[in-house]
Amino acid sequence: MTHMEKLAAIRGLMRQQHIDAYIIPSSDPHISEYLPDRYKCMAWASGFTGSAGTLAITQEFAGLWTDSRYFVQAAEQLSGSGYELVKLVVQHAPEYADWLAEQLPKGAVVAFDGMLASVALANTVQDKLMPAGILVKGEVDLLTPLWEDRPALPTAPAYLLDVAVTGESTITKLQRLRQEMARLRVNAHLISSLDDLAWLFNIRGSDVSCNPVVLGFALITATAATLFIDNTKLMAADRAALEAAGVVLADYESVETALRNLDGGNALLIDTKRTCFAMRSRVPDAVTVIAQTNPTTSFKAIKNEVEIAHTRETMIHDGVALTRFFKWLEETIGREPISEISLAMQLRQFRAAQEGFVGESFDTIAGYKAHGALPHYKATPTSNSTLQPDGLLLVDSGGQYRTGTTDITRVISLGHVTDAERTDYTLVLRGMIEGAATLFPKGTRGYQIDAITRKPLWDHLRNYGHGTGHGVGFFLNVHEGPHTFNAAAIDVPIESGMITSIEPGLYREGEYGIRIENLVLSITHQNTLFGSFMAFETMTLCYIDTQLIDKSLLDAKHVNWLNSYHATVYERLAPYLDEQERLWLADKTAII
Repeated sequence: MTHMEKLAAIRGLMRQQHIDAYIIPSSDPHISEYLPDRYKCMAWASGFTGSAGTLAITQEFAGLWTDSRYFVQAAEQLSGSGYELVKLVVQHAPEYADWLAEQLPKGAVVAFDGMLASVALANTVQDKLMPAGILVKGEVDLLTPLWEDRPALPTAPAYLLDVAVTGESTITKLQRLRQEMARLRVNAHLISSLDDLAWLFNIRGSDVSCNPVVLGFALITATAATLFIDNTKLMAADRAALEAAGVVLADYESVETALRNLDGGNALLIDTKRTCFAMRSRVPDAVTVIAQTNPTTSFKAIKNEVEIAHTRETMIHDGVALTRFFKWLEETIGREPISEISLAMQLRQFRAAQEGFVGESFDTIAGYKAHGALPHYKATPTSNSTLQPDGLLLVDSGGQYRTGTTDITRVISLGHVTDAERTDYTLVLRGMIEGAATLFPKGTRGYQIDAITRKPLWDHLRNYGHGTGHGVGFFLNVHEGPHTFNAAAIDVPIESGMITSIEPGLYREGEYGIRIENLVLSITHQNTLFGSFMAFETMTLCYIDTQLIDKSLLDAKHVNWLNSYHATVYERLAPYLDEQERLWLADKTAII
């Protein structure tokens, strides 16, 4: 079926079931950002492949609500689909619910599939619609009857990581979790989020592209830990290791029965932002439900010394791959055809040659000229640009290694740079340095770092529409919470051991985009009479293009930071490079 035909079929089922509006979120039963093929419902229904958005369908209108990162992509992909782009004013806000409340009459019915919506989202939709006399149904799946070739759940193998890699055993992680459960006075805890499961059980897989996770749920009590998983994915030795750690393995689908069988004496902890509405609905009314962020989310955000040491080594592997990639690009551009797609493939090959490489941590964003102005651009056969020795190239990429996760953005000149491009580039660089070099008191929140990083751009009446930084997992999801550096007043302090990106940008639609990104480790800096102060250790090791810098826009402290950083990049990477590569990197990291 075409997307128009799919839309017509969905509307037909809506009429049969007396549904006035149907909502399709971009999610799965684990409320994941990146999805297994089976749950790419938004893409199947509309053709939009972005990782954030929501479809809302009535008989008269069908729209995709998404944020500024995807405006251009959505406009292109929705053409001829029957859906219209609705631009979100506030990123991630359920503004479609407000629209439905205005459009639908009292007594109307709004439905969604509870396997695809978090408890928090379902509650928000209900809170907005029910006062208007609109009925909300959260157990309606209209897609499965229409999606004839819907992919099955993934069956790829899963495996355990040794404690020499993770730095902590499942036994001690369970002990820490149970201590926190006791403090919160709960005696049961449901975990749905895949990265939390991966961390807790030291398990990894490939059920989701770019994220080394395996589909599963966990139910933890004071005396038992049950992992609901397709255990045919695990080798006998790994099953035995989990059982030795006190973990009971059960079928993936049986989690619903386990929830229904909870007795009324239980107090169940769930993370309403990371648990689907359908699972919450399985819990008996007699069970007390306590809503709070999964304790494991905070635990895994703070890396232990083993994870930090491994990540530092991983940054060397990634830096070597990037050095060879950018050297190859400089020597090849204008001599052989290079497209955005072939460029991304070549970068993957350089990373794949490094020890411990597993895969990419997200689809590479290789944006040449105007495509660089699309923060989440991914080249397609129709959009694929051929590079020329002219203009700016933005490359945002990352790797998954057995010993860490990387995420880096660089912009380089391919030739004929304009004064405007130099100015914008230097202001973004200045912002990145301000963020990375700042000293801050313990207890500082991410929105404060966000403002510090934006200030150099604000001073010149410039800004960017995405957050300044996100947490990064240890051989786990490239985006992880609970902390983030953005304008939202998220009440999570920055703690020692957190790894976060700092990635300011500037985008001129139709012309070019600039973003410079490093990963930083939060560290304790100094205790003073005024309290404990913290700092960032920059972990990423890759040169920053100095050809694009307008030095007059930098203060001495910015120049000194950049020169010191480049000295570190060369010192750490040079032992792993051949003579020609060292000479090339020495030139790129020369003092300015």
